[in-house]
Amino acid sequence: MRRKLLLLLETGLVLAGLILGASAWKIHSALVQPLNITQEELLEVPKGTTPNRTFLRMEADGVIKDAFWLRVYWRFNLPKQPLHSGEYRMTPGMTVEGLIDLWKRGEMVQYSLTLVEGWNFHQVRAALAKEEKIEQTLNGLSDSQVMDKLGHAGIFPEGRFFPDTYRFVRGMTDVELLKTAYDRLDEVLAKEWNQRATDLPYSGPYQALIMASLVEKETGVPQERGQIAGVFVRRMAIGMMLQTDPTVIYGLGERYSGKLTRAHLKEATPYNTYMISGLPPTPIAMVGREAIHAALNPVDGSSLYFVARGDGSHVFSDDLDAHNNAVREYQLKRRADYRSSPAPVTAPESPEVPAEEPQAEPEHVPIPAASPDTVPETLPPVSPKEPAPEPAPAPDAAAPQNSQ
Repeated sequence: MRRKLLLLLETGLVLAGLILGASAWKIHSALVQPLNITQEELLEVPKGTTPNRTFLRMEADGVIKDAFWLRVYWRFNLPKQPLHSGEYRMTPGMTVEGLIDLWKRGEMVQYSLTLVEGWNFHQVRAALAKEEKIEQTLNGLSDSQVMDKLGHAGIFPEGRFFPDTYRFVRGMTDVELLKTAYDRLDEVLAKEWNQRATDLPYSGPYQALIMASLVEKETGVPQERGQIAGVFVRRMAIGMMLQTDPTVIYGLGERYSGKLTRAHLKEATPYNTYMISGLPPTPIAMVGREAIHAALNPVDGSSLYFVARGDGSHVFSDDLDAHNNAVREYQLKRRADYRSSPAPVTAPESPEVPAEEPQAEPEHVPIPAASPDTVPETLPPVSPKEPAPEPAPAPDAAAPQNSQ
């Protein structure tokens, strides 16, 4: 009897060994099999998809065989390994084991989206909406509703996102990318604020951000940013109006058709720096680190005026007579190829968004990088001795919260 039990035990062990061996062989064969593809393909792994479901789908599509054994392998060898959503690049000759290595490393196919300095928030939204690989969750929402979803309710969105090239994988949401750009702006602004010059006319980082947006829209010539900021800071110090056309254009919103008139310059809006003293209530565009640095480290000097040469650069003047001479030379005798700033970056059209209630933030159209041709870029400004009119009241919804 004892011998029979020993024999049965030995037989069972042999059978178990054979089964384990056969299983190991089947798993090995399943792992080293080449993917059944003849050209490069992308494997999409949606959010929430498990390795088991992915193996079964690949088997159903004829890309692999023996999905059962691959599921057994994953269950016993990689039970805690997550399968990140996204796209994975499959190439001819790649084995299943090679594909699993991509999964383990999280090596998804990446795409990029560039947010450009000088764009307004509608242009940012339009660029996001055109990316088919990004999961769209903000379509149909107003700007204020977008900020609610980002976790920044009550914050005016203009200028609050950092222009940069952002990498993303398929399935990433527009909210996730915007959060990254928002946090990046806060990080850059805080760092530059901590390295700012002394005696600046800003109550906090947010006002510096507003100034940076004016600098960004006035010039794309890197070496001029500090000079432009210096002119604006000196004007604020002596009570002169800033008188910068991009703020007027921004305040006109959808009514701006590409031509800026003298009547526009006299129209009272919260953004018309020909009618209000000091800074407008919010930024007017996205700004890069260079513009922020310039606003916080303006170049010393005595110039109070500047006018575009027509090649993207400017002539700076200390007094009104010199400025008027520059206006006559560069503005009244314009060449056919005259340009007040470098060629603008092509921006996408603005997406459709629901109309806001009257008290909500104003909607704006894309602002051209070059100043219009109907009036000189900088008209003779108000004399320092002439009292400036009271600032026009800003809409409640446009009043931002400072990033102290």
